[in-house]
Amino acid sequence: MQNTDDLGKLLLRVSLGVLLLMHGTAKVMNGVPAGIIANVLSHGWPAWIAYGVFIGEVLAPALIILGVLTRVGGLIIAFNMAVAVYLVHMPHLTEIASTGGWRLALQGMYFSGGLCVALLGAGRFSLGGARGRFN
Repeated sequence: MQNTDDLGKLLLRVSLGVLLLMHGTAKVMNGVPAGIIANVLSHGWPAWIAYGVFIGEVLAPALIILGVLTRVGGLIIAFNMAVAVYLVHMPHLTEIASTGGWRLALQGMYFSGGLCVALLGAGRFSLGGARGRFN
């Protein structure tokens, strides 16, 4: 049986990238929501940090979909999700949703998916190639 590791990496990269990019695309179309800026300011951070959402939800997913600087993109996504949980979702960290699952399941999947991509790399089905320095 042929090794399917590279196909698994491709599926992980594309699914994580496309799903997160959809969140980011909505923000690009409408600008950074005032709520994100207000939340950042309420934590004593400068407003410009709110624009980091574009890096974490547009640039990083595009990088991992293409397979360029894939490990860096995965780390950016994981960091972006950690910041989102800290700024917005900390009160929900230990809650169970009405459906029985963890209330932060989506954020958890994005975080762990980003870490997995960072650890696994892009694989051979990527523009950066399997042996690329940051792939």
